[in-house]
Amino acid sequence: MKKSLSKKKSLTTKLNTLELIIEGAGCASCVGKIEMVLSELNEVQNAEMNFALRTVTVTFIDNKSVDSALLIQAIESIGYNAKSAQDSSDEELLDEKEIAERKYYQKLMLQMWVGLGLGMPLMIYSLLGGPMTVNSALERSVWLFIGLMCAAVMYFAGKHFYIGAYKSFINHSANMDTLIALGTGTAWLYSMVVVINPTIVPEMARHVYFEATAMIIGLINLGLALEVKARGRTSEAIKRLIGLQAKTARVIRDSQGKRQEIDIAIEKVQLNDVVRVRPGERIPVDGVVVEGSTSIDESMLTGEPMPVQKIKGDEVVAGTINKIGSIIFKATRVGKDTALAQIINMVKRAQNSKPPIGRLADVISAYFVPVIMIIAIASALIWLNFGPDPRIAFAVVSATTVLIIACPCALGLATPMSVMVGVGKAAEAGVLIRNGEALQTSSKITAMVLDKTGTITLGAPKVTDIHVFSELDENRILSLVASLEAGSEHPLAQAIVESANEKKLSLNKVEVFKALAGRGVEGIVDNNKLVFGNKKLMVEQNITLTKEIIISAQTMASEAKTPMYFAVNGELVALIAVADPIKGDSISAIKRLQDNGIRVVMLTGDNKATAKAVADKVGITEFFAEVLPEDKSAKIAQLQAQGEIVGMTGDGINDAPALALANVGFAIGTGTDVAIESADITLMRGSLHGLADAIAVSKATLANIKQNLFGAFIYNLAGVPFAAGILYPFFGLLLSPVIAGAAMAFSSLTVVSNANRLRFFKPQDH
Repeated sequence: MKKSLSKKKSLTTKLNTLELIIEGAGCASCVGKIEMVLSELNEVQNAEMNFALRTVTVTFIDNKSVDSALLIQAIESIGYNAKSAQDSSDEELLDEKEIAERKYYQKLMLQMWVGLGLGMPLMIYSLLGGPMTVNSALERSVWLFIGLMCAAVMYFAGKHFYIGAYKSFINHSANMDTLIALGTGTAWLYSMVVVINPTIVPEMARHVYFEATAMIIGLINLGLALEVKARGRTSEAIKRLIGLQAKTARVIRDSQGKRQEIDIAIEKVQLNDVVRVRPGERIPVDGVVVEGSTSIDESMLTGEPMPVQKIKGDEVVAGTINKIGSIIFKATRVGKDTALAQIINMVKRAQNSKPPIGRLADVISAYFVPVIMIIAIASALIWLNFGPDPRIAFAVVSATTVLIIACPCALGLATPMSVMVGVGKAAEAGVLIRNGEALQTSSKITAMVLDKTGTITLGAPKVTDIHVFSELDENRILSLVASLEAGSEHPLAQAIVESANEKKLSLNKVEVFKALAGRGVEGIVDNNKLVFGNKKLMVEQNITLTKEIIISAQTMASEAKTPMYFAVNGELVALIAVADPIKGDSISAIKRLQDNGIRVVMLTGDNKATAKAVADKVGITEFFAEVLPEDKSAKIAQLQAQGEIVGMTGDGINDAPALALANVGFAIGTGTDVAIESADITLMRGSLHGLADAIAVSKATLANIKQNLFGAFIYNLAGVPFAAGILYPFFGLLLSPVIAGAAMAFSSLTVVSNANRLRFFKPQDH
């Protein structure tokens, strides 16, 4: 469960990966074989196949790369076809996939009709009492013609099953195609033996099963076609994200001494290009505003409905919509480096990844096919040795039915279909889930640790009070403190600098500046030694605090303000209070977590009084105050030692170790890149409701996966004994291979349909 910082990837990190499109993979065991053959290549660190999308993502070791031809060759060596997806945009890949799947669906439907076209009349004939036996020359001639027609059906409508089975055989493995090919092939061969040389079979066993062979092939193709049709809807989240991308950009370039504005394709925008965006247009690439002001609708990426004001120096993000003003900005990230492109990539990778429960299905499926083949053979032997006459007919029927009913295609779809839909639903809510493990673990969280500043609060504090205890005036004190804090990135420091700027106070040069983690800062300004920080720092510096000062600090803290002490040359001269407003929805979001039985804990480096005031306001009863950055991860470990499955939510650099150590790390998307880099899940809109949404989606997705796995396992495990003939001694019933084929085909449709129910899930209602 523990994670290494070195393995984290930020939204702006380029992953050295290659995506391949796979053709010919039919079940979960195919996935295992493809991943294994790619992982065995020296330069490959990891290979993850998305069975639902039929793509595989290959990650290389130490920024190395492998020619895609080598990867394709490795895949072809085990009987599958592949092609690179790297030369196409995400939109082109989806369009290509949709066209290919439409053609594949039409092909499968045609093959279905061909199979059923022969099988249905034969089945109706059988149900109406027509003889399916070979006891005369006329019957022999008729059935020989039908048998040859059935062979043509097997070639046209079922060729892919037999080719797949043969390739698996020469590679010493077995898969779904193996079971189908053995089942239908056995039924057809037995029937042809009965037709061509009926004398070698007892008269009462001269029964043909051409209708079963044709019907099974038709029904399985129908199941595959319905699966293709249903799984096409799982790409909707990616489609919507891709739809946010602008098609063109208006760039400003100098040409022949003149400044010209020209519209170019988005792919041709270069780094540092100057781009104009007019009202109503989408921001084409990431950049920084250099001229103008506007309000931008960022709801498509963050879920936050209120437009965000943008002025010179502010960042703009590709895919968002410019509402009212015209702005000019400089491109800072283009192409696949934009935040939107990285979000799309993150969602795709998360949809490709497997939660631990999915790996269980992979392990079982690897053994499932060989075990089923053994059961089929054992069933046939039992019928041959202990069954009633015609023994050989019963043996063929039972073995064929076992092979058909046990096809594990539904098992292979159970996890990836749910993960794809679940990750997409989370992305729609502004929650970016990095991998399948985080998706699964989020559903089990029992304790949620929340950083205070920037997580529960806005992280944009304001100076509220300056209590002076010396002859220095308030502006002089603020000028000195702002000079000292000018180089700090801490939110409280920025509040002080902003307050000084608002009053247009001049700042002085700082010498021998030192940041004291978790305590404050010190430095020399105008030959005066300045110390600014919390009470702990004052004690360390042996600075005397009078009763009046202590009471003032306690009063500030009780009002949820952070009191900070300012000393000049060893004497305390002022108390400065900074308040960080609580986010408007923090109280309701925390209550939502608590209502779901989650233990909510606040963690802060602030003093106890301030921490208690904030905790009381938002309804948190358990908090840790005055926690140094290096101690935050220790608090996570402490909770884990108590048996809690811990989620950690933060937005700052000092939260990174705790985010990495937590069972699931949640980064506020408005926070630092390092925090995002260290987290498993990113909340793009900065609201704590994203936590509850992520957990709700996680629980719904995991429940959906369990439903799918239960259905697939129970179907296969329960169906096999009936197929083998367990009911025959008691009721005289033997399951028909045709019914087995229909049940196996529709089991895949059931799994896909159940996964697609997640598309209607609304996390806010849970």
